[in-house]
Amino acid sequence: MTYLNLVNNVLRRLRETEVSSVQTTAYSKLIGDIVNDAKDLVENSWDWSALRTTLTITTTADVFNYALTGSQNSIKELNVLNDTSNFIMSYQTNNWFDEAYLIAEPRTGSPEYFTYNGVNADGDTLVDLYPKPDGVYSLRFNCALRNPDLSADDDKLKIPAMPVVHLAVALAARERGETGGTSTQEYFQMANKYLSDAIAQDAGRHPEETIFYTP
Repeated sequence: MTYLNLVNNVLRRLRETEVSSVQTTAYSKLIGDIVNDAKDLVENSWDWSALRTTLTITTTADVFNYALTGSQNSIKELNVLNDTSNFIMSYQTNNWFDEAYLIAEPRTGSPEYFTYNGVNADGDTLVDLYPKPDGVYSLRFNCALRNPDLSADDDKLKIPAMPVVHLAVALAARERGETGGTSTQEYFQMANKYLSDAIAQDAGRHPEETIFYTP
């Protein structure tokens, strides 16, 4: 569903006139902002299949800091693999890395550990690796990548639309202060039902992530 479709879906439910562009009126712009608020809340509620992707780092000898190009500091890593050496990498803290690089003499070899270390000038997440690479290795960051705000009328929503629509209606109804028969609380209850149903459906594709295992 496009940004314009989402806004018009919300406007209809609020008994407002549809628009030909999100930028048509001050009120449609406000609904556009509310749609983006709802999108962010829904995106952050679950690691949606549609948001899952792989970002790749190719190392260079003696360089331990790399940018996850395209991450825009909006990722949640699911797992990290050293695809060249065929093992899963482990996270370590910044303090652990400080000790490994600044107090002890750092090892070189195939990277086994990673940590996050800020963002670069382009807004992409930076990661440090250990041991310091001694050659070319391909590292795969499997992650959920949150999307930037919708802005153009034809920008497409990747996650399920109905939770976003109904949450936006609830937020807009609360902002307006009257809803024409349905209470704001009921709107939020409806939005939560759509969200829980969408999560349950998507979680069926990743059952291992919703099962708790005891040692």
